[in-house]
Amino acid sequence: MADPKPEQSIGFLISDVSRLLRRNFDKRAQKIGLSRAQWQVLAWLKRHEGISQTQLADLLEMSPMTLVRLIDRLEMNGLVERRAHPTDRRVYQLFLAGHAHPSLDRLWAMGAETRAEAMSGLSAQTEALLIDAMTKIRKNLIEADARAAAGFAAAEEEKEAAAQSA
Repeated sequence: MADPKPEQSIGFLISDVSRLLRRNFDKRAQKIGLSRAQWQVLAWLKRHEGISQTQLADLLEMSPMTLVRLIDRLEMNGLVERRAHPTDRRVYQLFLAGHAHPSLDRLWAMGAETRAEAMSGLSAQTEALLIDAMTKIRKNLIEADARAAAGFAAAEEEKEAAAQSA
């Protein structure tokens, strides 16, 4: 039977809260002239400097061509720099440029403002419980994905073995 109140389901709530958090943050980030895609690139680069364009596209779940256009714009604005990989001429590594750090500092402050608004009225204990629960949910889903991938790989190996023995 379908859930008569989808707004009470965890999937709906997580999706809607995520959407509202992004929208709130986007409005703040527009004040410094960055699109969501651009600030996401900068945020991921902060955590993974030296990553290749292909690896970053995978992390961001976007096409490599889309990322190249974003990197081009960020590079023109002095926020990102490409460097040749030391051993693979086909690969560029991505790094934050000097102008990115003040922008990132402002983005982190805007993120803190967004989180404060979102958590307004919640006790520190409730906030901690929420974060613990979401961390556990994320871990469960990552593990479920890994199990599914392992099951798929095993099924593919069985098919290949059966085909070879036939």
